[in-house]
Amino acid sequence: MKKTIIHSYERLDDLQTKTNLHLIQNPKWFCFGVDAVLLADFASASIKVHAEVLDLCCGNGIIPLLLTEKSAADRITGLEIQEPVAEMASRSVEWNGLLDRVKIECGDLKEADAIFGKESFDNITCNPPYKENNGGLKNATDTMTIARHEILCNLEDIISVSAKCLKPYGKLCMIHRPERLIDIICLMRAARIEPKRLKFVHPSPSKTATMILIEGAKFGKPKLFLEPPLYVHDEKGNYTEEINRIYGRTSG
Repeated sequence: MKKTIIHSYERLDDLQTKTNLHLIQNPKWFCFGVDAVLLADFASASIKVHAEVLDLCCGNGIIPLLLTEKSAADRITGLEIQEPVAEMASRSVEWNGLLDRVKIECGDLKEADAIFGKESFDNITCNPPYKENNGGLKNATDTMTIARHEILCNLEDIISVSAKCLKPYGKLCMIHRPERLIDIICLMRAARIEPKRLKFVHPSPSKTATMILIEGAKFGKPKLFLEPPLYVHDEKGNYTEEINRIYGRTSG
């Protein structure tokens, strides 16, 4: 019988994975979407056996949990600045019996190199806030707002600290919006993280890309590989075979 506390205002979601992973979520906070699932799958291709992995902006811990199944990493650490969210993520790790492989830390990613030490990780993943902090009516202490807007960190912070925390030739994988692609590439190169893989994600073959998956290698040589686009749905509105593979389900 599991002893992990799940509060009355939370829910336990079955991730429908081979290893029977579950995730505790607060419906009033930011809940995971397809972007987290896609990033975990994209990043797993470069995570080698016994790797040390860091997930920045880990939120409810969805990416560290998925990487326990999708990769052979020895240790996966999630870093989340919001203490109540980090505490909830830690309970998900406990519920799944993964305390030996996954650890959730509460802290500011801008201080990740001081928290964990320089050049400590083989791989870093990040599903960051997408919206630039351009002012407007936003509550800077609201959990949902912090998850969506660059209030407590921005792209430069993420890429700069990743360069410090990655081992030489370690990989940084991110998911973001296509309109920020040039910013990401320029910031990566300035930090000596060379863009190596790029994948565009489209809602369907007839629609423009709404997300990008990008990987850079610290001290890597210049050569960018453009992967085939990923379509979430086909023209009939059904999930594509690739999406079904990523989610670990059969098509139809």
